[in-house]
Amino acid sequence: MTATDPHRGPAPAPAPRPTLLEQMGGPAAFVYSAVPVVVFVTANAFLSLTATIVVSVAVGLAITGYRLLRREPFGTAVGGLLGLTLAIGIVALTGSARDFFVVGIWAYLVAFVVAFGSVLARRPLSGVVWNLVHGGTHDWRADRRVLRAHDIAMLAAAAVSGARFGVQQWLYSSDETGWLGVARVAMGWPLTILVGLVVVWAWRRGSRRLLPSV
Repeated sequence: MTATDPHRGPAPAPAPRPTLLEQMGGPAAFVYSAVPVVVFVTANAFLSLTATIVVSVAVGLAITGYRLLRREPFGTAVGGLLGLTLAIGIVALTGSARDFFVVGIWAYLVAFVVAFGSVLARRPLSGVVWNLVHGGTHDWRADRRVLRAHDIAMLAAAAVSGARFGVQQWLYSSDETGWLGVARVAMGWPLTILVGLVVVWAWRRGSRRLLPSV
């Protein structure tokens, strides 16, 4: 049957591709990641550390239950709870509220080293992943424009990760738990989306130059 078949009517239009924000979970993903941080910092300002831990775990369980009821992917819904559990577990072991942020702080340093190191090695990570996704057979590093685009993408990722680590490590050393919460939220999803846009630009540039059908 063709698209003009009188018995079936016009063929349905192809579904629109999800935007970058939609692929990252939409605006709700920002809320899900920010709420546990805000709750922990706020509770810590008014309650004992033990009560703060109980309240934070309860909120994390409530958010996870809500996401599962909305039929979100199990891994996505539970992943946030696992991260929260790890952070809370470290706080319980050390007895210091600021250690709620310690895993994230050092994860930023690792991300900086990986992103910047891949540029120094002339194998920017976004380009390596692009090549693997598209069959692993493209000599993308031989195209200077494509290589430069992926260099820019990974330098953007390194800059964001380095800034997150520098700011939050300074606040951690200063024992500024409240400001750590502010920094975690403010430097979280907004900067992640910015880096994501740069990576998407690099991918599209590589696809236009190396994939004839695109």
